[in-house]
Amino acid sequence: MRQTVAAGNWKMNKTPSETRALIAELAPLVKDAKNKVIVCPTAVCLPAAVEAAKGTNILVGAQNLYFEDKGAFTGEISADMLLDLGVSYVIIGHSERRQYFAETDETVNKKVLKALEKGLNPIICVGESLEQREQGITADLVRMQVKIALQGVSAEQAKTVIIAYEPIWAIGTGKTATTEQAEEVCKTIRDCICELYCADVAEAVIIQYGGSVNAGNSAELFSQANIDGGLVGGASLKAADFAVIANS
Repeated sequence: MRQTVAAGNWKMNKTPSETRALIAELAPLVKDAKNKVIVCPTAVCLPAAVEAAKGTNILVGAQNLYFEDKGAFTGEISADMLLDLGVSYVIIGHSERRQYFAETDETVNKKVLKALEKGLNPIICVGESLEQREQGITADLVRMQVKIALQGVSAEQAKTVIIAYEPIWAIGTGKTATTEQAEEVCKTIRDCICELYCADVAEAVIIQYGGSVNAGNSAELFSQANIDGGLVGGASLKAADFAVIANS
């Protein structure tokens, strides 16, 4: 049975001191959660997050990494740096990284391969724009993103990845894909993985929905056959709301 995973993408929010306070507030609210709970603060807050999460069931993830181990890459962060901090997950290919920082399907693949090589668990983001959805190419686009992201990834490695379906038009807009729309695309992703590997791998891969997930819609979304939790944005910055989601 796949475990439901609630991951909070804090984006560029919270200082280190605010990070400690939020995790301290969140911890008692999710201590009995059967779902896996992950928080992903910005890079400068990772040490504070790891320290604050000690002794709790909250895991810590990063929002990005670079695909080289070291070198003249100003501003970048390596997998080894994250591991040394105690980070276990990393978001790769979020639409905001693609839109604002020139992330491509190819760099996503390089980052996925590096994360897996080092033992980090990648949360790979895929999803379409509103224009692409209206053009009727959602399934084709998402399948392409999945296939490129997983190039060179073995079947055993693939079982450890999380794929987050995030329709770009529903991120930070307050709009949410209907439950049926979200389930349809998540099933498309699972079918694609089955084609790439086999049914066993497809059944093992955790597929999240991301796109204005909140305390009011999480239970319905997470109840779908192919939706194994959510990658949560704004609602993850409020302990009470994220606790409801994490316990959904």
